[in-house]
Amino acid sequence: MKKSVKILVCALLICCSAVVYGQQPVLDVPYVPTSQNVVDAMLKLAKVKPGDVVYDLGCGDGRIVVTAAKNYGATGVGFDIDPERIAEANENAKNAGVTDKVKFVNANLFDTDMSEANVITMYLLPRVNMQLRPKILALKPGTRIVSHAFDMGDWKPEKIEHVDDATIYFWTVPKK
Repeated sequence: MKKSVKILVCALLICCSAVVYGQQPVLDVPYVPTSQNVVDAMLKLAKVKPGDVVYDLGCGDGRIVVTAAKNYGATGVGFDIDPERIAEANENAKNAGVTDKVKFVNANLFDTDMSEANVITMYLLPRVNMQLRPKILALKPGTRIVSHAFDMGDWKPEKIEHVDDATIYFWTVPKK
């Protein structure tokens, strides 16, 4: 067998084994947990209250949605592309006793319907924030947006807070 054919066969075997054995999804953002102090500050900045529907984009272990349900009486949905994070988030919701108020969805953020949310939280990267910005700006006016660490380019935040060496940005979706 020629060397190029052997290389091709090896490459195909590697690709097939990744599919068969469940390769990790390609992540746009690495998982970095948000400290509880920053979570609390984000939810306070958004003025989360009972009746609010909080969507956390890139929810990781679910701590923002779980805290919104447990401490603020909100309901929420966390979205993450990593099934391991979704499993962890579901376990954290169970341990916190809020499984009736929250759910976690294994989904790509760019394909996610966010229209039911009135609060969006996120800890993504500048590039991802900018890619999501048109979708966020299309949400119903008054939807509150809170981002940990990264802004939205020339869409100026209404408030900026600093907590534990972290920066938190706040916007409200304007009227169209």
